[in-house]
Amino acid sequence: MLKKIASLSSEKDKAKTIEKVIVIDELRHEFRLEALLKYAEVTRSTFYYQLNRIKEPDKYKEIKEEITAIYHENKGRYGYRRITLELHNRGFIINHKTVRRLMKELELQCFVRAQKYKSYKGEVGKICDNLLNREFETKEPNQKWVTDVTEFKVHNEKLYLSPILDLFNGEVISFNLSRHPVFAQVVDMLEKAFNKIPDNTNLILHSDQGWQYQMKQYQHLLKEKGIRQIVIKIK
Repeated sequence: MLKKIASLSSEKDKAKTIEKVIVIDELRHEFRLEALLKYAEVTRSTFYYQLNRIKEPDKYKEIKEEITAIYHENKGRYGYRRITLELHNRGFIINHKTVRRLMKELELQCFVRAQKYKSYKGEVGKICDNLLNREFETKEPNQKWVTDVTEFKVHNEKLYLSPILDLFNGEVISFNLSRHPVFAQVVDMLEKAFNKIPDNTNLILHSDQGWQYQMKQYQHLLKEKGIRQIVIKIK
């Protein structure tokens, strides 16, 4: 009982309001309610509101169980959008905002976070002209490729993905996954891609103005293979 009372005003790890309400409800038959509320710093209106919520049947109980199952089946790699799609596949009608809220209540957080890696560091080398002119469609494979570097966060560790995609069908031609955004990563990606095509195809490889793509070595590798480099200039 002493532990329950102490949990109402723990300074080291403040109990959540809902947890305080549960403890107060258990103790109010032995102590005055007003004293417990004052000690826990919970208002009377908050206490009864939360108590009614606890005693109400949870209309999302089945969906919460399904969300938890999907989350663990995919080892924490699914965020609320992919879990929403999987719920739809399993016959549940629910929108992504509700799934996001329920995941927050369940304290389920996707371990993988992807964000745009800003590799532009100013002009460190020659920047080629944009020959693509926003024409991102092509009628045949291996005519127009695109590349970029994306930063991921997995278990609080940053990873960098550098792929080449074919604009014809979105196929991943090659990729390199690294713990650091280094030039060797891009070279490895290029070498893997070069093995899949002959020389002098006049293929276009599109990128942004990242420092990797301004390097003379990078531009030399493309020229030697007969690939034209294009970039989108950052304004």
